[in-house]
This record gives sequence, structure tokens and C-alpha cells, in this order.
Amino acid sequence: MLRTEHHTPDTLDLAAIRARHTLLLLELLWDGDLARVDISRELGLSRSAISSIVTELISVGLVQEVGTRGSGGVGRRATLLNLNTRAAALLAIDLGASHARVDVLDLHCQSLASLTVPHDIVSGPQATYDLLTDLSIQAMRAADISAAQIALAGIGVPGPVDHDTGHVVLPPNMPGWDGENIREALQARLNLDVLVDNDANLGALAEARFGAHRGTQDLIYVKAATGIGAGVLLGGRLHRGMRGGAGEIGHISINEQGPVGRSGNPGSLESYAAAQVLVTLARSLRATGAPTTLPNPISMNDLLSHANTDPLARAVWEEAGHHLGVAISTTMNLFNPEAVIIGGRLAQAGDVLLAAIRASAQGRTMRINVDRTRIELGTLGVDAGVLGAGAMMLDSLFTPRGLPHLYAISRLAQSARTAGRDPASRAPPAGPSPPRPVDAHPAPLPATQSSPNHTTRTVSHGGTP
Repeated sequence: MLRTEHHTPDTLDLAAIRARHTLLLLELLWDGDLARVDISRELGLSRSAISSIVTELISVGLVQEVGTRGSGGVGRRATLLNLNTRAAALLAIDLGASHARVDVLDLHCQSLASLTVPHDIVSGPQATYDLLTDLSIQAMRAADISAAQIALAGIGVPGPVDHDTGHVVLPPNMPGWDGENIREALQARLNLDVLVDNDANLGALAEARFGAHRGTQDLIYVKAATGIGAGVLLGGRLHRGMRGGAGEIGHISINEQGPVGRSGNPGSLESYAAAQVLVTLARSLRATGAPTTLPNPISMNDLLSHANTDPLARAVWEEAGHHLGVAISTTMNLFNPEAVIIGGRLAQAGDVLLAAIRASAQGRTMRINVDRTRIELGTLGVDAGVLGAGAMMLDSLFTPRGLPHLYAISRLAQSARTAGRDPASRAPPAGPSPPRPVDAHPAPLPATQSSPNHTTRTVSHGGTP
């Protein structure tokens, strides 16, 4: 157990203030290289205060000096500071209904190694954990990163997750997973702290931090694939609800007399617009004589590849877009977002789907809630899942609670580099053990104007995410 130390109120206040200033400084350097004088001006702190924090960050290896910048005159040249994005690594896992992907990311969420394989979620928890453990080991080896350099692991799953506990709760698209504690299971296998969330929530975090609408404070991300879910960002914070179940747009009834979907609700959005439903619709249209050049039997890949060219495929996507728009109009009237972003595999249908969604949603939404709201396709594609996991981990590490853990990982890696050995040991550095960084409701870092580089060192694609 950690030893509890007694502090005076003044000591606590000073420690909290310094931690906050340190985090603000790191946020600035996350956006780009700056000199001490720039940081002093941005934060309104004295040069001595900035120098004290910078010295500490350099000593643990989180910040490094990277050359100088001319003053433009006769004065001293300013030394530029850089966030050492390789001071710690992140393990990002994107688990879908039909795929599993593991990436090793640096602190800018640039991928150092990426592995993707087909995987049926119905195979169950144990087979899935075995696969994810194996992929994680392979990805770390490919990135030349040891487990000791991993600060956190984060995973997105295609079902409702109790964010505080890591339990999956009655997931309609994950049979056999109800009550499974994904956090505990992966922590035991990986020997790492693990964060878990719904994949649509992570899509919202990814688009707000890295996508075309980065910086947007009120955003709804709709992930349309085997299932349909939504991540809701309000005032710059992810709205998870009391347990983490907010955003289940796929289970909104858009026709109370309609067919029963996977959730058991009549006329739910998923019973009209989920992937397999659209394949069934396409095959039914073909059987009734609808003109098409698509092969028989029609697959989802066929519908996506010919979305804008084949008349049957176009009809399917127009109908899907109509139903999606009906549900999206409900969220627009409830939350009045600045942007609604459509992601997931079905978004690959492109313009025909987007046009139908816009026409349906805009015609059903009050003017005050639609006039300035943009409805767009996502820009991150198949990277949204791992980038969302990366954003979730950054939001946990870059907090007063997570900072000591980040220091410890960075210090351990730096000590190993200095000694000329690989930082493979999980033993903590000298001094008190840092607190665990897992924060159920961390305050997010401000979204940045920087886009990650998605180039991977080692990529093995084995299926369609």
C-alpha cells in the first residue's frame, strides 16, 4: 500500500498548482516546439518558474532541448524545447465485431507498429484475450518497445461498457460477453494498467482531437457498422452517462411497429440500417427484379464498392441514410451539436449515404438545432479506433493523478538508455511508487491543431476492420 503523508493545506495547494502548471506546459509542447520565453508568455508565469518545471521535465526525460531559434536581433538565441514523444509508449487496441487491431503509439499517437487480423467477436472472451495478448507482444517487438516503456493500454469494444469497472453490460453485438470484466482480464495478461470504453465514444475522442473537426466542443460521432452507436462530446467532455451507456443510438426506436432488432426493441435503428440488415435488403431487392450489376450473392463489400455506380446499391444506401438521418435528428434536437460525424465501415459508402442522411436529418430537426450544424463523413477511417484509444490514454496520463506514473515510466526508460541497457524491467524507479493513472472521469486536454502521422513501421493487414 502507498504510505499516506500528512500535508498542510498550503503544501497541498502549492503541489496542486505546480502540477497544473506542469500539465499546461506539456500541453503547449504537445502542440509544437517552444522556447522558455514563449511558454512564460503563454502561461503568464515567470521565467524562473518555467525554468524550474522544465528542469524537472528534462531530468525525467519527458522534455528535451532541440536546438536554438534566432532572436532576430543582437540578443541571445532561444533554446527550443521539445516534448519527447518516445519517453513513453501507449498500447492501443481496437476490437471490432469482425477484426482485432493492436498499435503501439508514441505520445503524439503516431503509430510505431500496427497489426490487424480478422477475428469473430462471437469466439468469446478467452480466445479474444489470447489473440490480443499475442498481437500486443508482436506489436511491441515490431516497434522495438519493451513492456516497461508502455505507460497504459487502452481498448475500444463494440458494446456498452461500465466505464468505472470495465464490465461489458448486455452487449447486443457481443454474445457471450455479458458481465465480462475486460479491464481486469487484460491487466492480468498484459501486466499493464488498462482503460476500456465503447468504440463509438473513442471515435468521438479521435475526431475531436485528430480529425477535420478537431477542437470542436459539441460533437456527435456515429459509428455505423455491424452495430450502430454514438459518442457524444458536450462542452469538450465525453458524455458517458451514469454508467457509460450514453450514446446507444442504434437502439432508439424509429418505428415502434417495426421489426425487432438485436436489442429486442421493435423498430430500432439497427433493425433498419446495420450492416447485415442492408445485405439482406440488397438480396431481397435483387430477388424482386431490381436492376443491378452486382454479383450473386451480394456482399457488403459489393455494396460499398459500387455505392455510387450501381442502381441497387444506391437504393440500399439511400434507404440506410434515411433511417440514420431519422435517428440523428433526435440527437440534434436533444444536444444541438456543432458537428455530427459519420464513421464506421458503412461510412465507406461515401456521398450517396451522406446526402441521404443530411436530407432526412435536416428535414426533421428544428431550425435552431440545424442551421449551424455540419453533418460530415469521418476523416480518420480505420484509424479512428486506435487514435480514440490513444486520446483516452492521453486524457488519463496528462492529469495530476496520471503525471507521476508518466514520470516513472519516462524516468525508467531514460535511466536504461543512460546505462546502455534495455528498459525491460517492470520494477519501479527509486522513491515512492506512483499512483495508478486510471481516471474514470479525467479532464481532457484541449484538442490540438496537429494531425498524427499514421505511417507504421510494421503493418500486417489480415481483413477488413
